[in-house]
Amino acid sequence: MKIVIVDESSIRAAILEEGLREAGFMAVERLSDMNNLLMRIHAIDPDVILIDLENPSRDTLEQMFQVSRIVRRPVAMFVDQSDTASIQASVDAGVSAYIVDGLKKERIKSILDLCVSRFNAFSKLQSELERAKTDLEDRKTLDRAKGILMKNKGLTEDEAYRLMRSAAMREKKKIADIAAAIITAAELLK
Repeated sequence: MKIVIVDESSIRAAILEEGLREAGFMAVERLSDMNNLLMRIHAIDPDVILIDLENPSRDTLEQMFQVSRIVRRPVAMFVDQSDTASIQASVDAGVSAYIVDGLKKERIKSILDLCVSRFNAFSKLQSELERAKTDLEDRKTLDRAKGILMKNKGLTEDEAYRLMRSAAMREKKKIADIAAAIITAAELLK
């Protein structure tokens, strides 16, 4: 597992690195400079990102949240102090673990495990949500196309569906694609 530590403090970063190495993680890279952070993280392509911020400013937090949103990797953020707004903003940005005043090398492995597990669970939920949205849109498209066929060809709902299904099988396409084509054709012929 490739891990990136984002920390301007060499002392705090050393605690994280030591905890990771003791837990058996050897592919660890540290970024101490915040300039071009997103580009550098993309270049490294880590499996997990650990961000350690002593007393983060709003700008620094926003930059870290951007990293979390864009990179789509498990992110654990360590801060020395926090407020409700920062915690909420980190959750909204997709930070998998937000640890306040918890930088101890003995805890790194369990925090890393929690971070990866939460990220995977959240990713699974997001995928299911996207699949459900797609299915709903496909259903709406299918119903609209059935309506067009029923009106224009005088078919029943079942007959319209069977017609689209057989066209999809014949053309080796998804039925939703056939339905979308029917809708497009109907709009062109208006």
